[in-house]
Amino acid sequence: MKVIISVNPKAGRSSSFLRAQELFDQLELRGFQAELLTDIEEALGKANQFFADGSLRAIVGVGGDGTAATLVNRTAKGTPITILPAGTANLISKHFRLPSNPAKLAEMIENGKLITLDAGKVTFSNNCKSCEDKSITATENNDADKTANEIEKIFLVMVSCGLDADIVNGVHSQREERYKTGHKKGAHISYLSYIKPIFKSMFKYRYAKMKVEQFVDGEYVVVDERTKWVFIFNLNRYGWGLPLAPSARGNDGKLDHVLFRGGSVIFGAVYVLFAQCFSSHKFLPTTKLGQSTKYRISTTSDAKIPFQLDGDPAGNLPVEVEIIKDRFTLLVGNNTLRD
Repeated sequence: MKVIISVNPKAGRSSSFLRAQELFDQLELRGFQAELLTDIEEALGKANQFFADGSLRAIVGVGGDGTAATLVNRTAKGTPITILPAGTANLISKHFRLPSNPAKLAEMIENGKLITLDAGKVTFSNNCKSCEDKSITATENNDADKTANEIEKIFLVMVSCGLDADIVNGVHSQREERYKTGHKKGAHISYLSYIKPIFKSMFKYRYAKMKVEQFVDGEYVVVDERTKWVFIFNLNRYGWGLPLAPSARGNDGKLDHVLFRGGSVIFGAVYVLFAQCFSSHKFLPTTKLGQSTKYRISTTSDAKIPFQLDGDPAGNLPVEVEIIKDRFTLLVGNNTLRD
């Protein structure tokens, strides 16, 4: 009967905190022992404690996909998690139809069900100091042979490499600068926040080639050595709902890759247009789709190519990506049919 509500005071949206407070009140009316916390360390600590002793109904993250990923990265496997949508894209909330209304979310928390989903994990070197987020550290696979500068992170929706990640880096650099200078909206971002970084990346990004390998029968085999865009999905969600990976499922034990060879903004527009039309981008000769449980992605030149996880900057290539079966426990409504 215990519920932890974690809200980020840096997000800059006073409405998010007010909605979190309303959720707290609604849960209290329903007999839950709710706690509304603005300290992420305290929220995670209590969630892990209550889950261990069997008293946790859920930890609720007030935010978007990055918030959900943070909670999964920092809680024990099986910890029930749900989201009060307050991010930009809110891909997970939209995919599983999580209510944005606090009263309806409280009802869902009381009467909903738990589903178990796969997650993805990336392993990479600490080669991008500006990208590193020390608040996100994977709890899986802490092997003794891991080097000191090797980082592991869990993602829930997707990882992308190239132009898409370069834009994400620009958005978050702009966000941090705004927060440091005391902007009234703090670190909150919206779709409008992407306009300037998109135009900046369009003119400066150089579309370096990437080598993608997938794990087949105990060894890595090359999928493509000339791709310019790399997307690897756990769930079939991207942007405003663009169906780039139509076969991606959150419980099939596999990741889906989408590779584009075209290296220009014009090619990007073509891919978006074709993807929007019944996922017909898969028929383009410069596109490759497929599935695997594990990937290696590297650059074939000296270029620094960034990658992003669930809309947050992460680091630069090379990176290893793999599936973690049944890593993510989500509290959803009883009418949720998506996987």
